Amino acid sequence: MNNAKMWLVVKPTVGIPLFLSAVAIGSFAVHVAVLSNTTWVADFLSGKPIGSGVASLPVADGAVAKVSYTSEGSKSIIVTMPDGTLAHAVLTEETASLN
Repeated sequence: MNNAKMWLVVKPTVGIPLFLSAVAIGSFAVHVAVLSNTTWVADFLSGKPIGSGVASLPVADGAVAKVSYTSEGSKSIIVTMPDGTLAHAVLTEETASLN
């Protein structure tokens, strides 16, 4: 054991539970961060198709536009602007050419 002398300072009955508790708390914190900062995880856990959630886009003056999209082969999205108006956007594929 590389750090065997550590147990001369910290009793194993204190150090091991403290270490395992720190690992468990860190893991819980990472899972909470993933669940609160993504939209697809909630869709996956509730059994919905991934990509059927709502995303948000920042626009001018700190306002936020909501984007509704589907993953069913549709190449269009519906954008709800901060003032409540709806916009329909069509997604196209572009290929880059290297000259």
